[in-house]
Amino acid sequence: MTTAANDALVLDAAAQDLLFREARTANTFTDEPVSDEQIQAVYDLVKYGPTAFNQQPLRIVLVRSAEGRERLVKHMADGNKPKTASAPLVAILAADNEFHEELPSQLPHFPQAKDMFFSERPVRESSAQLNGALQAAYFIIGVRAAGFAAGPMTGYDADGLNKEFFGDGDHSVLAVVNIGKPAEDAWFPRSPRLAYDEVVTTV
Repeated sequence: MTTAANDALVLDAAAQDLLFREARTANTFTDEPVSDEQIQAVYDLVKYGPTAFNQQPLRIVLVRSAEGRERLVKHMADGNKPKTASAPLVAILAADNEFHEELPSQLPHFPQAKDMFFSERPVRESSAQLNGALQAAYFIIGVRAAGFAAGPMTGYDADGLNKEFFGDGDHSVLAVVNIGKPAEDAWFPRSPRLAYDEVVTTV
């Protein structure tokens, strides 16, 4: 990025690198642990990210035990099994399709929202998927802000994970995220990104 472009952003260059330019999906990790306190700090930061109607459908299962790791790994795609088995911490991110039950009784700007979500399950599921995915993205940025690498994956048996870790039919897995300090040679080559002019138009 040019100096002029860098100066257009309020966030300093080091933070830009940490969160975006130098951040990568890690495939191997050191054995340095990731504490509950660190993950709580991540969540307490990213929970302020915007969602529609301030809904909060994201649910997170932290897989720490050997038994939990075994239950998880058996549902991962073969290429994802070794790194999921060895990462210091794994988070299963899911959308709660009954998130409307946690909406405040009074929504000052959208008083109709709760009734709408109560009455229409397909609307709730669609909204939970979109806003849960937004929250998952915030979570990954938060993991980077804490100085860890995140390895988000969607290569798994979704139905199997839903039944294994939720079982109520009301949750849908969005991603599985390995978390930790990256080991040496943790990265695949960076894939190209589309240029501004290939993405942005003005009308």
